[in-house]
Amino acid sequence: MPHETATYTHGHHAAVLRSHTWRTAENSAGYLLGALEPEMRVLDIGCGPGTITADLAALVPEGHVTGLDAASGVLEQARATAGERGLDNVTFTTGDVHALDHADDSFDVVHAHQVLQHVGDPVQALREMRRVCRPGGIVAARDSDYGAMFWYPHSDGLTEWQDLYRRVARGNGGEPDAGRQLHAWARQSGLTEVTASSSTWCFATPGEREWWSGLWAERTLASSFASSAVDGGHATTEQLHAAADAWREWGAQEDGWFGVPHGEILCRS
Repeated sequence: MPHETATYTHGHHAAVLRSHTWRTAENSAGYLLGALEPEMRVLDIGCGPGTITADLAALVPEGHVTGLDAASGVLEQARATAGERGLDNVTFTTGDVHALDHADDSFDVVHAHQVLQHVGDPVQALREMRRVCRPGGIVAARDSDYGAMFWYPHSDGLTEWQDLYRRVARGNGGEPDAGRQLHAWARQSGLTEVTASSSTWCFATPGEREWWSGLWAERTLASSFASSAVDGGHATTEQLHAAADAWREWGAQEDGWFGVPHGEILCRS
């Protein structure tokens, strides 16, 4: 039975969760929302702290959402998020996207946000997503593309960080440039009716720059990324500090602007 072979690059450090809890269905799954219907059964893979999952549950009030994550610890936060919103049509469980513990045709929608870039076999993951999705249902995925991230003003330090991140992610068994490959992976998995699109997170206001640069400076030094970078021989501690300084310097720029492109696929099963 296939199983996960990659290591999750980010981990669940507080700086990582600050980013994850910022995500909503509107800012992270807008391409999917128009296809949702009130009675749908939804599987949200890689749900993390559950903010997108809770939004999806609110959008299918007569249906049900199952949030799934490989890490059990973060699910306590996800359950708390749903509970605070008074949602009773959502449950959370652990699992591996390469071998889902669900029967064929179990869901109307199978969704994964920022997941396929971190798994060892994204094509197998999509095969499993397709398997548990009913005929005529929807398989949806969205992933960022680290190689396509862009910013202003120019920063040699951020260019070095970008290169380092991609080396670390690939060393962990993932694919940091997943966004541009989603449509190809979907075709390889056997999905035939595929609509590909893209959308971008943009951080440009003073508050956005402070938040984005601050969390990435902290993630560079203190999250699982940092240990993977050093233990994998990709960077020294001094180089990580230089990358964190580059983030802070960019964040202080009055004209600072950062774009995070995402690939998206909306597939009929």
